Amino acid sequence: MKRRRLLLSALALSVLAVRAHPLFPKAPNATTHPELPDLLSNSSGAQSDVLGSLIEEHIEHVRCDSTTRRTSNDPASSGFQFQLNGTTLLSVPNHDKADERKPMPAISVSLSKPTPIVAAYYPDWGASDLAPESVDFDRFDWIDFAFAIPNTDFGLDFGGEASKGLLRRLVVAAHSRKKFVKLSIGGWDGSKHFSSAVSNHQSRTTFVSNIVAVYRDFSLDGIDMQYPGIMGATGNTVSSDDSANFLTFLQQLRAVLPEIALITAATQVWPFADEQGAPMSDVSAFAQVLDWILLMVYDTWGSSANPGPNAPLDDGCRIQPNLASWTQSGFPASKLVLGIPAYGYISRSSATRLRNRRSAPDGTIALEAPNGINVVSTPDENGMVTIENEEGGIDGGQVQFRSIVEQGALKTSQESKFVGAGGFKRHWDNCSSTPFLSSVFASQIITYDDPESMRLKGAFAAEAGLHGVNMFDAHGDTERWDLIDAARNGLGLAAADNTK
Repeated sequence: MKRRRLLLSALALSVLAVRAHPLFPKAPNATTHPELPDLLSNSSGAQSDVLGSLIEEHIEHVRCDSTTRRTSNDPASSGFQFQLNGTTLLSVPNHDKADERKPMPAISVSLSKPTPIVAAYYPDWGASDLAPESVDFDRFDWIDFAFAIPNTDFGLDFGGEASKGLLRRLVVAAHSRKKFVKLSIGGWDGSKHFSSAVSNHQSRTTFVSNIVAVYRDFSLDGIDMQYPGIMGATGNTVSSDDSANFLTFLQQLRAVLPEIALITAATQVWPFADEQGAPMSDVSAFAQVLDWILLMVYDTWGSSANPGPNAPLDDGCRIQPNLASWTQSGFPASKLVLGIPAYGYISRSSATRLRNRRSAPDGTIALEAPNGINVVSTPDENGMVTIENEEGGIDGGQVQFRSIVEQGALKTSQESKFVGAGGFKRHWDNCSSTPFLSSVFASQIITYDDPESMRLKGAFAAEAGLHGVNMFDAHGDTERWDLIDAARNGLGLAAADNTK
């Protein structure tokens, strides 16, 4: 990671080198593009490597070839320009009076934006719906296995031997398709002992050692820390020093894991808490040890008689200021991943609209739903349905998108769009850019995401310069992968093959 940060500064240092280089005594006249720092910060580590190497090599070439390029009166006989995507970032003037009308040679480089990643969580409790071998790895770059839980001895517990077996099968299946697996540790319900595990040097050392042992035992490609940043479930141990200790823990883990291993974190939508419980104003140190952070932009509202959207996209219902809070605190957008849900919430309610917070401010990224507002279906001819949650209840709780379809509240139209069925009507919420279903018969509201809202989320991630998207979770999508395909479409990625 340190090497990447150095490479990111290579071009800027090269500019300083030119201005101070003995071959360019008039180098203070060199000019740089006013947006050079921003252009550099938007480059990946590999791109920075290319930029820095090219310009440094050119300066070295001028130095080594100085016997033929120097005149008796001026050490440097030729200036040059460095161009990126057609924009001149650095211009060193020509100092040879005889050659002052000659055009300056230019180093021109064209770089495209890095391809965004597509990832998903694979929970051990979803294996009955989706076996590890049934994951379509052509659609994903990374899979996060959920979850391993820190225990009182600062080791990791799995959900039994069956869970370990699923992880081994997932790794084998992913690696056979040249894709990668991270182990996700913790979670909202699984962070009871996390604070204690990172609280001091001895506990951190034990915790890190146990994580690395699991990493090697299962042939993993990385570690994902599901760190809510707040208490999470009732009973979780917390401390005002948790964020500082978490950073120290990440630094220790980074020092011990192989360099090729990724370390990521999934967290709440605002920066880690400081000692007073407020969002930290500087999280740049975390950006130095984490490959990316997943913002869990879901569970905004759960089940309620006055329901709100589960995973709102627009600022009126959450996301815009949350991204800004991270980037303004020193965490680059290019290392943020947008969390997208494959589930929704059931609410016992007669509401006709979803609650929201406020109107979106000026200057935010605006994305419109392509099919208008209040898209409504007629009741299904086969009769009315009442939707059950994952535990079989009807008064609240989570429900997978796959299950909404299978239980008959959604069906595909002739235009291959998901419309309401079984007495449910589909509506579109402008504030959150998400759909919801309502049924007078069942007295239920279902707040969820469908391919239309997923496409918008993917488009938002691409336009905002985020690192990609991560779906929670893989077993909530349909057999045709309608949700993740829509997100991929929004990201501008090639469509996957549905004929296999």
